[in-house]
Formats: sequence, C-alpha cells, structure tokens
Amino acid sequence: MVDLKAKPFYLSDEKIKWVMDTLKGMTLDEKIGQLFVLLKATPGMDEGKIKGDLSKYNQGGHRWQGGNAEAAFEQNRVFQMNSKFPLFIAANCDDGGIGAAPEGTFVATAAECGAGEGTDNAYHLGYVAGKEASAVGCNWMFNPVVDVYKNWRNTIVNTRSFGSDPEVVLANARAYIKGVKDANPDMACTAKHFPGDGVEELDQHLALGVNNLSVEEWEKNFGYIYRTLINEGLETIMVGHIALPEMTRKLRPGIEDKDIKPATLSPELLTDLLREDMGFNGVIITDASHMVGMSATSRRCDAVPGAIIAGCDMFLFANDVEEDIGFIKKAYEEKRLTDERLNDAVTRILGMKAHLNMEVPGRNFPEKSALSCIGCEEHQKFAREAADSCITLVKDTRGYLPVNPSEKKRVFLVYVGSTPTTLGYRKDPVKQMVIDELSDAGFEVDVCPNYFELELDNGISPMNFVKMLNHQKREEFIKNHDLALVVINVKGYAQENNVRVRWSVNHSCELPWYNEEIPTIGMSLNYTNHLIDVPQLHTFINAYAPRREHIKAAIEKITGRSEFKGKADDSVFCGRWDTRL
Repeated sequence: MVDLKAKPFYLSDEKIKWVMDTLKGMTLDEKIGQLFVLLKATPGMDEGKIKGDLSKYNQGGHRWQGGNAEAAFEQNRVFQMNSKFPLFIAANCDDGGIGAAPEGTFVATAAECGAGEGTDNAYHLGYVAGKEASAVGCNWMFNPVVDVYKNWRNTIVNTRSFGSDPEVVLANARAYIKGVKDANPDMACTAKHFPGDGVEELDQHLALGVNNLSVEEWEKNFGYIYRTLINEGLETIMVGHIALPEMTRKLRPGIEDKDIKPATLSPELLTDLLREDMGFNGVIITDASHMVGMSATSRRCDAVPGAIIAGCDMFLFANDVEEDIGFIKKAYEEKRLTDERLNDAVTRILGMKAHLNMEVPGRNFPEKSALSCIGCEEHQKFAREAADSCITLVKDTRGYLPVNPSEKKRVFLVYVGSTPTTLGYRKDPVKQMVIDELSDAGFEVDVCPNYFELELDNGISPMNFVKMLNHQKREEFIKNHDLALVVINVKGYAQENNVRVRWSVNHSCELPWYNEEIPTIGMSLNYTNHLIDVPQLHTFINAYAPRREHIKAAIEKITGRSEFKGKADDSVFCGRWDTRL
C-alpha cells in the first residue's frame, strides 16, 4: 500500500480522502487511462476532438507540442478543464523555458552549468524553466537530467549532462530542482534517465541502452545521486530503456543474457532496487515508448503492460492509443496485471496530483497574465550571466589569446555546420551571427566557402568543387590573414546522434591545413567533444550553445575584454594525448 503521508507526497488526511474516494469511483477503463501520458503532436487546437479524446481515453497526462506560448496556454487550458480527472501537463526543459514555448528563454545547457563555478546557473536554469513552463499551464517538469557523462563518445547525453563528476551532477541537479520549486512549488520534478545514461555511446532511440558499470561503480555514481535525491524528497523518476546487467545479475542470480531487459521492463531494477532498496515512494514513468530500446527485447503487446507490471506507474506516449490501452486491458483480464499493481500505480498518480494541489476547483491552472514572464528581460539576463561565467578555454598551449583586433584583425572564418538532409540544405543563420559579432568586435572577416552554399548561390556546377579545393599559395594566405577561427556547430538527434565533424568536401579548403601557418582558434557552439576531430588545433573554446549571447561572450573573451571563467571537464580531451597539445 502506498504511504501518501510519507515523502514525496506529504498528504493531509483530507487530501488522502480525495485520492481514495476518487480511486474508488473510477471504472477499470478510467484507471487504465490514468497510466498514459499522451503526446499532443498536432499543431493547432480542435476543442471538440480534445474533449472527445479525453472522455474516451481518460489519459493521466499529456505532453503538448507545437504552437506559440499563447496557443500552448489555450490548448493546455482546454485539456485541463475538460478532463474528468486532474491532468498532468509535462514540459521538457533541459535548457530553460525554451523547452516549454518557442518564445521561451534559453538559459544554458547542463554542460555549461557544470563548467561554471558553483550552482547559480543551474538554479537560474530551473527557475526560468519552472516559471515559463508553469505560465503555459504545465505542472510536471521532465527534468533535471542526472546522467553522468562517463563516455566522451556519448552524444546523446553530452550537453544534457552536468558532467562526469557525480558530486557536480548532484549539486547542479539539486540547484535545478530548487529553482523549479522557487518558481512554482506546485510543479513536480523528474530525475532521468534511471538507471543512468552516459556510460556507453549507443542511443536508446535506436538500440537497447546498456549501463555496464559494476554494482560498486554504479552505486558510487548513479546510485549515489538517485539515493540522495530520493532521500531529499524527489517526486518522480523517468526510467530509460537502459539495461543494468551487473545489478540484474546480482538481484537475479543465474539469469541468462537473453533475459536481461531494459530497466523499463525489469522488476528487479524497479521494484526490488528502486522501490524496496532505495525507498522511492513517488511516481515512476517510462521514457518515450516509441524508442527501439523498449522494443529491442519485447513485442509491444508484452512491453506496454510489462512496464506497468514491472513497476512503472505511467507509460510515456502511445503508438496507437486504443491498441496500447487494449494491451493493458488484456493483461488485466489475463491476471498478469493485478488489481493490486494497477491500484498502486493509480494511487501514486492521484497522490502526486493532490500533492500538486490539483484536486481543487480550477486545478491550479494559471491566469493568462502569467505569460508575460516568458522571454522577459530578467530571464534573458540569466542567460547572459551563464554565458559569461561558463564559456570555457579548453586549451591555449601556444598563447594565441587574447587577440587585439586593432593589431590582428584579418580573420579567416571556417564555419562547420549541418550537412544536407533529404529536405535539402539551408543557410545557417548562426553563421551570420558569428560574422556579425566578429565584425562588431572590430575584425575583418574572410569567410571560407562551403560547398553546399556554393550550390545554393551558383547552382550545381563542377566549378563549385574546384573552388573548394583551392587552398591558395601559403605565402599569399599568410600575407592576407592574421588568424583563423574554426567554429563548429554540429549536433545530431536519434539516428544522427553520433554525428561527428563533417567537412562539406573531402580535402577542401575548410580543413585545418592553415593551423601551422597562422594562429588558429577552434570554438564549439555545441558538443563538448569536438576536439576528437580537430586535435591539431592548439587553442580551443567550448561555448556550449549556438546562441547570440554565447557567440558574443566568447568573442569578448577571445579579445581579452572578458576573462574565461569556465572549467573544462576532462572528457573534452576524448582520452587522447594529442588533443592536449
């Protein structure tokens, strides 16, 4: 039986009565519906369809997607006010309020916060995320990420992790949660992705994740973080499609490899470890169920009810809503999903809603006037402060910095951005931001050509390729340039998550042939591990985000008008000696 008076619920007798009365009055279909957090992926709003879906599926929560802040607010209001039971409305705010609305504030990445001194930036990150997500009607934060960045090849976590030191991760996670709670005490926070990402390099969108740490090492890292947060009243945990084989073997002696499942489907990890041993009393939700990591070891008809049977309370997203609900119902009818487990899950769900004061009339939904905080100057100031205090000089082994534009102003700019997709190639607006900020700082910018942009400007022609192979005479190049700046803005998602630096043409003039000819500075506007592909650069900066405030702050530091304050995590050197030279 769930203890609703204990952490993280702390419910009064009156609230517990509401939970129990509500549970008692629910039909089987309503209980099953509460297990699902569905995705509203269609831009715009069809009020009639929303009302119809709510009455049909009785969903416990939803993640909205699409539309500006005002549209999101209105859509969430319609969802909340037309649901028979109070509705979780979730937001995913890794970087700030921009995760809740496109006009929201990008404050910082987690890696950026981890590079700064102290935890003020993580606090501001959580505060802005909580404030702006609450303004559009969200009450459940799918943050903070508490993954520990143990493998430099892992780009799924990378900038989403506060770092490789569990103490740094824990301190920043605590600060993020405090920021959210100070912004809105009635918003639940979620630690993810249990049992922990960042150890390997595979992506759970594509394959089963495996955290292969020994039990002892896991306890020192991920276990330490989760146990501490649980003891401090953590409300919800998101479970990744990640196996923890050494722990599973300890808890299930003799288990065969073929029977090892992701944590989302592992009763030994969810019930034995997380509930019983670690004492977690809050709500457990799966990571997104469309990931191959979930389907890698089970058919969906088994995985959907299997996650609830194993110990998850809520299931994130559906493939076909009716079909997935049918899978749960069939498992119940076949007594694989017991009344006890179903009622336990729904009790926690309702208990968390009561904990967030959603049982009252109006369901704690905000006034529309709250939207005024989104993207406000106070929040933008936090973003500028984070950029100033966290941008990191990874190395400057030849002492190229600072650069005085009045003495060395002629810059050869090489911008490495996205490569074409099946949708074609579009010019990257971030590149123009870099050019503009360099010019404003007093530099004369000579932009290295890019093959795909040449095709956009000139059409398809063999001469585009010829132009990209023109390296110039060294003497002429040195005479016309004081320094080179290589700016890398490369990031992937899902099947492109492990993307590395890609030059637009092999053997082109973009490649750092100029590195030993003139002082050359490298700067990443995204991942922290790009030195693996340009180890020969003797000066390198991690600026963490392709935002104007980050670009501006980095150039101020390059020119010596501001000092570098961030500290590099050792993972930036990618386990190689030559990246340190």
